[in-house]
Amino acid sequence: MTTADDSYERMLQAFALTKNFLLQQVELGFDEVYTQGKSKKTTIKTPEVVSPQALVDFYHRINDCTKCHLAETRTKFVFGSGNPNADLMLIGEAPGREEDLQGKPFVGAAGRLLDKMLAAIHFKREEVFIANILKCRPPENRDPRPDEIETCKPYLFEQIRLIGPKIILALGRISGQTLLETKSALGQLRGKIHDWNGIKLMVTYHPAALLRYQQYKKPTWEDLQLLEKEYHKLVQ
Repeated sequence: MTTADDSYERMLQAFALTKNFLLQQVELGFDEVYTQGKSKKTTIKTPEVVSPQALVDFYHRINDCTKCHLAETRTKFVFGSGNPNADLMLIGEAPGREEDLQGKPFVGAAGRLLDKMLAAIHFKREEVFIANILKCRPPENRDPRPDEIETCKPYLFEQIRLIGPKIILALGRISGQTLLETKSALGQLRGKIHDWNGIKLMVTYHPAALLRYQQYKKPTWEDLQLLEKEYHKLVQ
């Protein structure tokens, strides 16, 4: 005779099996599951279930990349760093000299300023994830070229998928234009909330630009305040 407790136990077991199956599909890279019978498609929100280990595994798959000529001149591959489950992700343009030497994004003077920018809106570096459009330093810190961006962009997009941030802050013109697929000036992109594949996105000035041009500090502070406000709406 089947009791209510037996039925409940079987239901829990079925739920656990289903959950494990979905997690396995996510780890294999599938974003969707198709059910039998009516070809009904169910979309999985992968950012909520992807294991942090998946980001580590991804790093090991790509850190020896030689798909473009920048591999010939780099010192270190700059994957990115921070919280693998971050709700806020910051994306710059490309590693500079110090980043290339240390293998970490945003170090040196620009990195110290970025830490202060984050602290001003009550974030610590280890709470967010920081990456760049390019993983290798362009010679003499020149701007990334279109072919380099196209080669490296899939790596960034996979990072975003694995981390699953609720909001992205693009630092600098090239980062904003690349993510939004536009040629609009930074001044036209900043100060508003954009959508990037269902993720909120904002654009502001790069910390290196703030070190050179004092007039950008006020609009950047306005952007950071808007970012903090929007962030708290999303995480509540």
